[in-house]
Amino acid sequence: MPRACRAVAASRSRIVAYDMKNERSFVRLTSERSFVSQAIMAVHTPTAAEAAAPTTRERILIEALDLFAQSGYGGASMRELARRVGIRESSLYNHFSGKAAILEAIVAEHGPASSASRLEEPRYKQLARQPAAFCRQFALDLVEQWSDPREHQFQKVITAERNRVPGIRAKFADHFYAREQSLMTDYFRGFALAGLISTPDSRETARLFAAGLIYIRLEHYVMGAVPSPRAKVLEAIDRYLPFFLSLIAAGGADTKKRKPKGENRGKAASD
Repeated sequence: MPRACRAVAASRSRIVAYDMKNERSFVRLTSERSFVSQAIMAVHTPTAAEAAAPTTRERILIEALDLFAQSGYGGASMRELARRVGIRESSLYNHFSGKAAILEAIVAEHGPASSASRLEEPRYKQLARQPAAFCRQFALDLVEQWSDPREHQFQKVITAERNRVPGIRAKFADHFYAREQSLMTDYFRGFALAGLISTPDSRETARLFAAGLIYIRLEHYVMGAVPSPRAKVLEAIDRYLPFFLSLIAAGGADTKKRKPKGENRGKAASD
């Protein structure tokens, strides 16, 4: 066979071999892609219920609050808590350093802390120029909070343990007096600066507002043998809010300074 013919034949052989190699590679790549696609399709897509399920940390706090309310902080054990959550005791320490840290986390999520968190939400900031709407929204949210059985458990725990566990009293006071009161004062200060209410002291106005609500809670949720019906609580709120707002209504009262008694002494009487 002439040299030129042999060269052409060799070239054709290489081309055929190259094509066969590429075809095998393509088939293998296609198979791999198909396998990956099937694997992706086989991945479980969580349902809405599963997506809303509490995390392990949340489950620990839920069960801990229930356990502390039943057995007291001192009587509750990490072993029993782990059993209720359904995890090993050692796994608790992946989320919290100890029992005190769990109680601190509970304090940080309930009671005054939850009220303070609400005050930072956009829906409240939208009421920064609507004192009546602000006060009503805050009061209604408190009613929802007071009606929550977990809030009752929290109040039971914090009342019993805040003087026994080092740091808890300070933690509770910080969330109640510092954060919640500061945020509430800021709202009333904003109302006053905008001329929407009349008050000489925004902080005391915020405290007065809170005091009335606290008394309603004591009357309807704490002092009685059983909590009052929701309708009765709302009736108390509806009586209190107009009264409170009338006290701070801008231009609703005589704000002129009166001269102290005897101020004209020593001055000649006018003819």
